[in-house]
Amino acid sequence: MSTAIKRGRRVIPLVALVSAGVLAMTACSGDGGGGASGSGTFTYLGQNENTTIVDTLKTLSGDQCKTENAAAKLTPDAIPGTTWDQQLQLLAGQGGLSNFSMAAGTPSLMKQFIEGDQVKDLSTELKDLDLEDKILPAAASTIKALHGTDDLYALPTEFNIEGFWFNKKMLEDNGITPPKTWDELVDAAATFQAAGIQPFSASGEQGWPITRLVGNYLFRELGPDALQKVADGDAKLTDPEYVKAANEVAKLGSAGYFGDAPTSIDYDTSINLFLTGKAAFLYMGSWAITAFNDEAQNQIGVDNVGFVPFPDVEGGKGSSDQVPANVGIPTMFASNGFTDDTKAWLGCIVENYGDTVLKDNGVVSGFKIDNPPADLPATTKLVQEQIEKAPSSVLWFEALMSAQATTVSQSNGGGLANGSITGEQFMKLVQDANQG
Repeated sequence: MSTAIKRGRRVIPLVALVSAGVLAMTACSGDGGGGASGSGTFTYLGQNENTTIVDTLKTLSGDQCKTENAAAKLTPDAIPGTTWDQQLQLLAGQGGLSNFSMAAGTPSLMKQFIEGDQVKDLSTELKDLDLEDKILPAAASTIKALHGTDDLYALPTEFNIEGFWFNKKMLEDNGITPPKTWDELVDAAATFQAAGIQPFSASGEQGWPITRLVGNYLFRELGPDALQKVADGDAKLTDPEYVKAANEVAKLGSAGYFGDAPTSIDYDTSINLFLTGKAAFLYMGSWAITAFNDEAQNQIGVDNVGFVPFPDVEGGKGSSDQVPANVGIPTMFASNGFTDDTKAWLGCIVENYGDTVLKDNGVVSGFKIDNPPADLPATTKLVQEQIEKAPSSVLWFEALMSAQATTVSQSNGGGLANGSITGEQFMKLVQDANQG
C-alpha cells in the first residue's frame, strides 16, 4: 500500500515549485519525455517511491508483452513523488509526457490534461481493441467520478474497496449477524459495548477513518451524487440532510464506541487493536489485507476476518452495492506520441497486468482476472470477489474537496470519534474551508 493511501488520501500534496531549470533537466533526462522520444521505444514514467508498476511492466516485457517490447522497447524512468504534479505540468507544457505514466495526483490537474487533449481517451481505444470488458465496472466508475468524465482516461493498476471488517467469532459469540443496515450496525455496537467489547477500532489521530463514515452515510441516504452536488454548489454540507450524517457518526463517538481515547490511536495501532481481538469492527480499505494475511500481526486468524459493505440507510436513495473505493495511483497514456506500437502496449497491459500483479505482488487491481492464483489468501479472494460483483462505486468524503477543506475535515474527524465536536460544528468547519 502506498504511503498516500495509508494516510487516507490519494492526492499527492503539492510542495513549493523547484526551479524551472532543475525541472527542465529532469524532463530531458533519461527517456522520461515519451512524447518526444524516438520510434521504437515505449516510455514509462513513475515515482521513485512506487516500484510495483514498473516491476510488473518489466515482467510483462519479457513474457506476455515480448512482441510489443520488441517493436517498442520498454524504457522506464522515475522521479520523486514530492514534486510529481509540478513536473507533470512542465512535461505536458513541453509536449514531453511519457507514453505511459502515473496519472496526476490531484483530480483538478488531471482534468486540465483531459480538457487540453494531453491524455488519451481510453474508452475509445479499448472499444477499438475490443477490451472494454477487461476494466471492472466499479473501477471504471471510480476513475470517471474522480475526473468528472463520462469516458475513461486512466487505468486502475491498483483498486481498493472499503467497508467494515469484522471479527467473525465475536459476532457469533454475541448473537450478532453481519449488519446490513445502519440501524443494525448501531445495535451491534451497543451490544458489544454492553458486553465490555470495544465496537470499533479507528485512527482518530488521522481522522479520515471517521470522516469516511460521514461520507458513506451521505451516499447511502442521499444517493451516490450527494457530494458531487456539494462540489457543484447545488448543496452545502451545512444543509440539514448533510448535517444529519455527521450527527449520526458523532453519536457513535459520544456513546464511546471508538474507545476511550480515539484521537491518540494512529493507523498501525488501529489495525493492531482489531487483529489482536480488542475490537469487533474495523472500517478500512482493502490495502489492509497485507496485514490480515501476516500471521505475525493477525492473532485472531485470517479465517476469522469477515467483511461487510458499508450498510444501507433505511429509506435512503443509495445502495450497499455502490462500493466505497479508491484507485490508489491510476496510470495514463499521453496523446502526443500515441502510435500503433503504443496502442499495442495498451492492449497487452490491459489484458495481462491484473493477473500478473496479483500473482507476483498480491495486489488487487481494477482489471478483470482470468487466471487467479490457486493459493490466493482468503481475504484477497474475498476482496477480488467483492470488486468483481460491484456494479459501481462511490468516492470518499474529501475526494472532491479543496486541499484546505481536506485538512480541516481530517484534523477534526477525531473530534467526532471522541464526542468533543458535534455534527453541526464539524460540517460548518469543513464547509467554510471548502468555500475558502
